[in-house]
Amino acid sequence: MPSLDISDASARCTDVLDAMDGTVIADRTFLETVLTGVLARGHVLLEDVPGTGKTLTARSMAEALGLSFNRIQFTPDLLPADVTGSHIYNERERDFEFREGPIFANVVLADEINRAPPKTQAALLEAMSEGQVTTDGTTRDLPEPFFVIATQNPVESEGTFPLPEAQIDRFIVKTSIGYPDPDAEQTLLRRRTDRASKTPSVEAVLEPDRVTAIQALPEDVTVTDDLIAYMTDIVGATRDQPQIRVGVSPRGTQRLLEATRARAVIEGREYVTPGDVKTIAPDVLAHRLVLTPDATVENVDKRDVLVDVLDSIPVPTVSDVDAPAPG
Repeated sequence: MPSLDISDASARCTDVLDAMDGTVIADRTFLETVLTGVLARGHVLLEDVPGTGKTLTARSMAEALGLSFNRIQFTPDLLPADVTGSHIYNERERDFEFREGPIFANVVLADEINRAPPKTQAALLEAMSEGQVTTDGTTRDLPEPFFVIATQNPVESEGTFPLPEAQIDRFIVKTSIGYPDPDAEQTLLRRRTDRASKTPSVEAVLEPDRVTAIQALPEDVTVTDDLIAYMTDIVGATRDQPQIRVGVSPRGTQRLLEATRARAVIEGREYVTPGDVKTIAPDVLAHRLVLTPDATVENVDKRDVLVDVLDSIPVPTVSDVDAPAPG
């Protein structure tokens, strides 16, 4: 495995983001959030209206990282074997052989994931949780690195199946692209003036072994006791809000820690700051909340509730002087 330090990794992350900037019409902060999920060895859920570039984002991320990519279109009639693979009879060998499904890739785009029935979602859950799939009693490991970028459209409800809370909890971040600003949308239109042009592609900046090496670096990032207490205070407060029926689980607390460390690597730091926590917390924690029936009827936004929680928790003072010295 290539040897990298945090400074090197940060430079590589900048290269990845720059490469995607030239293809995906999206805010840089959004791209950083997706990359944070990748570095934290997690999965990413993109929820947005159709046509905003969710599929292009997933494909471009895979291309920039130099990873294999497969897209699975989730539909109500999709079977678990359509995702994981199945045994096919080989006429020449007169035996059944396993043919891998599209889940066998480094980056898997689960498009409109909430259109698949629960049984198919369960097959994907094993892949997301364990990095493996089981078919006909045999367990097979998935490629390394492996992560899922799933999409769902909030404006469409007909023909969808709610994602189980256990599966939602497996996504380290949930974010959205949003509509582009006028300048960005004009750039998009200029690209389309050349009718012969194909979908823009991204040159590979990394390769699989370097991605794996960078994913290992957040473990070296220091988190002070004050910040650990700050994170647990935030999570604890979600369990004691009148609008929230179920707060963030201990798994969510761990995912917040992992995401803040990954964000520090992207920023080129060997330590986490309160700013890392406040910046990434809504994307890591909001989708894990279960609102009360009354809050749901009133269309309360989970992110708004989470922002209110963040505003209610005192932020520790951790300066660069207090933080551990690099090296």
